[in-house]
Amino acid sequence: MACVFVYGTLKRGQPNHKVLRDRMNGCAAFRGRGRTLEPYPLVIAGEHNIPHLLNLPGQGQRVAGEIYAVDERMLSFLDEFEGCPDMYQRTPVRVAVLEWEGARGAPEDTPAADGTLQCFVYSTATYSPEWVHLPHHADYDSQGEHGLRYNPRENR
Repeated sequence: MACVFVYGTLKRGQPNHKVLRDRMNGCAAFRGRGRTLEPYPLVIAGEHNIPHLLNLPGQGQRVAGEIYAVDERMLSFLDEFEGCPDMYQRTPVRVAVLEWEGARGAPEDTPAADGTLQCFVYSTATYSPEWVHLPHHADYDSQGEHGLRYNPRENR
């Protein structure tokens, strides 16, 4: 099992969360909520208003999201779903755990004594230069006050 931190359309209540629940894609178990230890720019960009975590640690805000333990099948599915490595790259990031619902299991699936956990995150290092200047968000919601409605894949 690997830990994955999701911050956008894969979170509960968001348009793509259903892929994490679909057992055909593999197993994903919700473990808790967290926030990136370092700030990152989370922007909503492109013609489909997709949330992007720009791989610029130290800039932006500490981003809120959810932590999932996923099996290899789900991790492979997510790589394909996220267009990895072309659109997004799967990189490790430290997450400060805010709430933990996960069972105490293997050390890699349990927060450290300092309340942090190493997780994979799908971020991007490939983006238009103007994206850096877009508003940075700390917590994504597809129906948020930003007014930038996500265009689901099935509508593209």
